[in-house]
Amino acid sequence: MSEKYKIRIPDIEFWKDLVPCQIGCPIHTDAGRYVQLIAEQKYKEAYLTSRSPNPFASVCGRVCAAPCEDRCRRGKIDAPVSIRALKRFVTEKYGVESLAPDAQDELFEGENEAGNKWRWHLPVQIQTRKNIVKNKSEGSRAAGKVAVIGSGPAGLSCAHDLALMGYQVTVFEATNVAGGMLRHGIPEYRLSRSLIDKEIDKIKLLGVEIRYNTALGEKPGIAELKQHGYEAIFVSVGTQKGRDLNIEGAQLDGVIKAIDYLININNGYRVNLGKKVLVIGGGFVAFDAARMALRGGPEEEPGDIHSAVDAARVAKRAGASEVHIASLESFAEMPVLRTAQGHEEFEEAQREGIVFHPQRGPKRFVGDNGRIKAVEFIGVKRTYDENGRFNPQYDPSYSEMFETDSVVLAIGQQADLSFIKPADGIELTPSKFIKIDPETLATTAPGIYAGGDVAFGPRNIIDAIANGKRAALSIDEYLREVKLKIFYNLSVEKIPTRRFTRPEDFEQFAREAPPTIDLQRRTGISEVETGYNEEQARRQAERCLACHIQTIYDAEKCVMCNRCVDICPEYCLKLVPLEQLEVDEATKAKLVQQYNLDPFQPASAMLKDDDTCIRCGLCAIRCPTDAMTMEVFYYEEKETA
Repeated sequence: MSEKYKIRIPDIEFWKDLVPCQIGCPIHTDAGRYVQLIAEQKYKEAYLTSRSPNPFASVCGRVCAAPCEDRCRRGKIDAPVSIRALKRFVTEKYGVESLAPDAQDELFEGENEAGNKWRWHLPVQIQTRKNIVKNKSEGSRAAGKVAVIGSGPAGLSCAHDLALMGYQVTVFEATNVAGGMLRHGIPEYRLSRSLIDKEIDKIKLLGVEIRYNTALGEKPGIAELKQHGYEAIFVSVGTQKGRDLNIEGAQLDGVIKAIDYLININNGYRVNLGKKVLVIGGGFVAFDAARMALRGGPEEEPGDIHSAVDAARVAKRAGASEVHIASLESFAEMPVLRTAQGHEEFEEAQREGIVFHPQRGPKRFVGDNGRIKAVEFIGVKRTYDENGRFNPQYDPSYSEMFETDSVVLAIGQQADLSFIKPADGIELTPSKFIKIDPETLATTAPGIYAGGDVAFGPRNIIDAIANGKRAALSIDEYLREVKLKIFYNLSVEKIPTRRFTRPEDFEQFAREAPPTIDLQRRTGISEVETGYNEEQARRQAERCLACHIQTIYDAEKCVMCNRCVDICPEYCLKLVPLEQLEVDEATKAKLVQQYNLDPFQPASAMLKDDDTCIRCGLCAIRCPTDAMTMEVFYYEEKETA
């Protein structure tokens, strides 16, 4: 019996799937394009492509969880392209780290022809909102006033885009600095504070006002903001409260929430964890807390210590001598290890000496004179059920007593929404997050939107940025009283066959993790990762399979010589009889009609496995009739009323 082949007829969705890194990015950064531009040493164009959709490109070059890498087709062959580290390289080369803010005006004014164009990419965003943005030389702006609550990545991204559209944006920040969990939650050894400041300064230059030390409560509250003329509000206060474990001994001294620990450390306060530290959790926050515990606190104690952290202060410079991470998850289930970036984080943690204890569930905390002394663990058979839902299954037959000086809980976060009053009309979910329409981010109250962790729970920075940008579009439509429909244009450009080249042996280049500093120098706020040099970046960029480029087959030119099949190094092409295709009768009828096939004569079909194609172009070069060609595909996201 002949083998049957399941096929998919190409359509617009099919072609979008062939650029997986861009579709994998929540803000649809054209990662493949800027990686290819780095390989061509076109660093300015690469920077513009990476920055076009992302007001925090330099930040993401250091701390993004890189969902683009998880979708990278190169990962199906050996390992994904190191997209996140290449973004860091190009932002250091041509971003806020190397240029003064006012030297980047071309980013907002110029035409960026490189890469795909989506509604929130620059300068497309400005061009499509000309009815909103006024003449900059006259200093006039649109009348609409928008309030943003919280200055984390979601809030500032929303403010950034609304300002570009011409709105008057005011950001209300509860603390004395902007940045949200970028500043308060991520250790400085991963993300420089000066870099955060530079990114925020660029947003301020657009006219965004940030009011510090202005927490919402009784006054001002949501109602007062409306009374002061704010026509729309975006709530992005984040989740800065850690979750408790409801087990015996949870209130003992020495049991601290990871988010509280990181906030104290990142604001200059020392926290005495002792010499042996246990972190409970399996996500990025757990790793941040564990790696920070090895480094200890700041060198000098600040003079104006707030009473809220007096109990946590101690004049101690050295970090812990032992740091352990215990997680419910097995290594296969651990959230960090589900991403390419997380694997490198895990390897760095191991190199620094952190010890892992997977499949352990805390049963109780044991104390001595009111302070934590040990943790009693039971076994965990599995953490997630058959549907992927969090549903731990414990193994009481396993018991372990683990002695420790302190416990850091990294088991989730929650938001403080005490500023929301019943009269505001904002509903909450059973999990105590703000209820929103996932498409528009609209809350149950007209003109009020919410995004980031406060709407979805703790998630990646790039997801928060995407929420901010999505909210900006929704607020714009709300204030303009229009509802836009979205459609896509696909542009195709044929590459002359003889001009198509790839770097020699590019398919054999191995992924190399970004360079890091020596283990002995990893103290305090010393940044661990140093980034690629130019030669390393170019070589890593050359690993890209150039998914924009598609192998196009013209059946009417094909003479069925089979040369393309014979030369393919990955065996991804196959010429098979038409009757071996598993297609419905309607599709088969369309094929017969399109190619004027004789139903009584045998016909053949060319099949291609795009998962294994490396875009080497040998099939096109070998084809004697030009039936095989290499063509570049790009998409434009369009909108119409």
